[in-house]
Amino acid sequence: MSGAVSRVKILVAGDSGVGKTALADRISSIGMKFFTWTIGCSVSVKLHTYKQGTPEQNTYFIELYDIGGSNHHKESRSVFYQSTHGIILVHDLTNRKSQLNLQRWLAEILSTDGDGLLPSSSLDSEQFVGTTQIPIFVVGTKWDLIDDNLRKRLKRTPCSIAEQCGGDEIYVSLNNMSAFAPGSTNAVKLSRFFDKVIERHHYSRDISSPFSDKKKTILYSPPFTTPPSAYSPPSYTKFYHKD
Repeated sequence: MSGAVSRVKILVAGDSGVGKTALADRISSIGMKFFTWTIGCSVSVKLHTYKQGTPEQNTYFIELYDIGGSNHHKESRSVFYQSTHGIILVHDLTNRKSQLNLQRWLAEILSTDGDGLLPSSSLDSEQFVGTTQIPIFVVGTKWDLIDDNLRKRLKRTPCSIAEQCGGDEIYVSLNNMSAFAPGSTNAVKLSRFFDKVIERHHYSRDISSPFSDKKKTILYSPPFTTPPSAYSPPSYTKFYHKD
C-alpha cells in the first residue's frame, strides 16, 4: 500500500507507580481501566495531526513506549531506548524523590549508544541535562492529591529538568477523563511537543541526536492515506520476564 503513515517513537519513563501507563492510555484516548505494574514495555498508539490548520498539515502515528520502572529490569530495558525521537519524563507530585530521579532516567536513556548502555563508570547524569537535542516533555501526576500550598509553589517554580532541557511541563490528575480535553492547556502543550518531535525527526536537516536513524533521513512524509485500522504495532508490544 502506498502512502503509509509515518511514525515517531516517544519513550514514557519514570519511577514505578508514578502513573506512566495511565498517562499513555489517557493520551491515546483509551478509557479507564485497572492498571497494574508494567514489566518491560507496553506500547500505546495515537494518531496525531502535525501543524493542524496549516499548509504543512499531515498525520503521523505517535508510538508511546511505556517503560517499566523497576530496577530489576534496568539492564534489559535498554533495548527499548534505541531509535527514540522524544522523551516524556513522568514523576509523582506526592513523591519528591520521583522528580529527583528524572535526571537519572534521562541519563540512562541518553547513554544508550545503539549497542546497549554505556559503562556506569562513564556515566555522569548531569552532563546530559540541558545538552540533549532530543525533545523532552515533563509530566507531574496526581495533581489532585497535593495541597494548595504545594500547587502554588509548583506554579511559581517549574521542575528544574524541564527548564534545563527547554521543555514544557504539565501537572495532571489522571483519573480526570478531561485531563487532555481539546483546547485545554495540557492538550495544547502536548500537541506542541508532538509537533516538535515530528519536526526534528522528519523535517530537520540537523540529525545529530544520538537516536537519529543512521540509514535514512526523511524530509517529507507522503500524504495520509492509511486508515488507523491498518496500523500494525511493533511485534514486541509486551515484554515479560520474571524477577
